[in-house]
Amino acid sequence: MTPVSSKLYADDVSLLMVLVDTNPYFWSSMKNTAFTFPKFISHVLAFLNSILLLNQMNQVVVIATGYNSCDYVFDSSTSSMQRAECLLEKLEDFVDKDESLSQEDSVDGVGFSLLSGSLSMALCYIQRVFRSGPLHPQPRILCLHGSPDGPGQYVAVMNSIFSAQRSMVPIDSCVIGSQHSAFLQQASYITGGVYLKPQVSDGLFQYLSTVFATDLHSRSFLQLPRPVGVDFRASCFCHKNTIDMGFICSVCLSIFCKHHKKCSTCGSNFGEARKQDPSASDQRTSDGS
Repeated sequence: MTPVSSKLYADDVSLLMVLVDTNPYFWSSMKNTAFTFPKFISHVLAFLNSILLLNQMNQVVVIATGYNSCDYVFDSSTSSMQRAECLLEKLEDFVDKDESLSQEDSVDGVGFSLLSGSLSMALCYIQRVFRSGPLHPQPRILCLHGSPDGPGQYVAVMNSIFSAQRSMVPIDSCVIGSQHSAFLQQASYITGGVYLKPQVSDGLFQYLSTVFATDLHSRSFLQLPRPVGVDFRASCFCHKNTIDMGFICSVCLSIFCKHHKKCSTCGSNFGEARKQDPSASDQRTSDGS
């Protein structure tokens, strides 16, 4: 007979960290479409209930990713209230608080959500689970993101990605905005997660339940979507712009779009950018021949 301790957590028991984009500027831009924030939350609630129904030992933690802040809004292991009521109540309080903080700032366009902060919070929660004992559910992170990437968060997001990779925590990405996310493309590719941009927003629950509801053990038996292309471009540390080519500090690997005399990150002094003399290269070519 199998010992009781080995039955506590099987390979199909999951800890799902769901990062929900609540950026008020992004969702205000979606008001003219059929896919509004309340409709989005209804799809998410149905998906979370299906995860908890798949296995009674599954655990779900929801982190709201706002424009100015991020916070835990639901934890199935500690919530004693009705799931939907508890989540909606805390989510409403968070959105109101985040909107009040956003009124003090002038934002161009839809703004950026605090993805780096919510990823860090999810990884901290997972580390606490890892240190609680040898028996724990298999953790994974699901990002439900719609806001464009914030170039100023590049370093923090990449640090979170590499931390998740080292902890063998896959980051799944479901992009609900109008454009792809280079940050989440890299996150899913590096950590072995799934990246998906639904073609039909109204069918979000179907996408979530068929692609992202599967546990890590079952994924080896399924043919999940594969990324067609991944945008590996980096953001420079000086202006936070996405660049194709740049200068890299050989000491701390900071990236700059223009040549600098000194690294602003580690303080290392750079030499002058060398320009190749065409006559010298022709001379070397003739000497070699």
